[in-house]
Formats: sequence, C-alpha cells, structure tokens
Amino acid sequence: MDVLSPEQRRRCMAAVRSGNTRPEMRLRTSLHALGFRYRLHDGSLPGKPDLVFPGKKIVVFVHGCFWHRHDCKAGRSLPQTRGDFWQKKLADNRNRDVRNLRRIRELSWKVIVVWECQLEGKAMDRTLRRVIEFLRKN
Repeated sequence: MDVLSPEQRRRCMAAVRSGNTRPEMRLRTSLHALGFRYRLHDGSLPGKPDLVFPGKKIVVFVHGCFWHRHDCKAGRSLPQTRGDFWQKKLADNRNRDVRNLRRIRELSWKVIVVWECQLEGKAMDRTLRRVIEFLRKN
C-alpha cells in the first residue's frame, strides 16, 4: 500500500527531472571551471547524452543510480509498492540504455558513463580525474 495519496504520488513523480539533475550539474560545473566546453542534451544522438563534445565525438551520460540500476546500494533498492511495475520499468530503462550506447558507438562516438554515486563526497575528485583523462586521451 502506498503511503501517499494518488495526487501526492503524481506530484512527487512529476518533480523527477530527466535533465539538469544535481549530479549532472556538479560534473558540468567542474568541467566548465576547468575550461571544457560542451553541448547539452543533444536530441540528434541516441539517448540525448547529458554532455556532448562534438569536436572529439565524445558523449557523457550522467546516470542516476536508482533509475538506471547501478550496482550500488541506491541502484539495488526497489519501491515497496507496485513491485511488478517497478521491476519492468527499471529493466526497460536499463535495456534502453544498452541500446542507446550501442547505437552511439555505431555512429563512431566514444562514450563514458558517470554514475550519481561517483559524484558524491570523495569519489567526486576521482571521477572528475577519470572523465578529464578520457576527454584528453580521445
């Protein structure tokens, strides 16, 4: 049984954003401060990557651990209600991600995926270094 009314649940779910999320903004701000320039959410590419570096043909996806099923605590959790719905929804998200990554690579773009948990606390510096190295190497 859901602890929220249908109207409260609707408002809660409507507030979930697909772009300009807090983890994405942390990475964007850090990269921009270091002089990196990029395009945002390019709809012409599969999956509308969060950051696009057209000159290098590199895209960066910033995935939320829950929504994209990362192998961390947040990615393994499931809501208590409507279990069948959520299992299907989250499996569909993951399958869509796999398809989009394959399609982008088929277009000769290089891809790096950054997870929400990798942009928190001490992991942020390590992740930022990894992204910068990927951008400079390719």
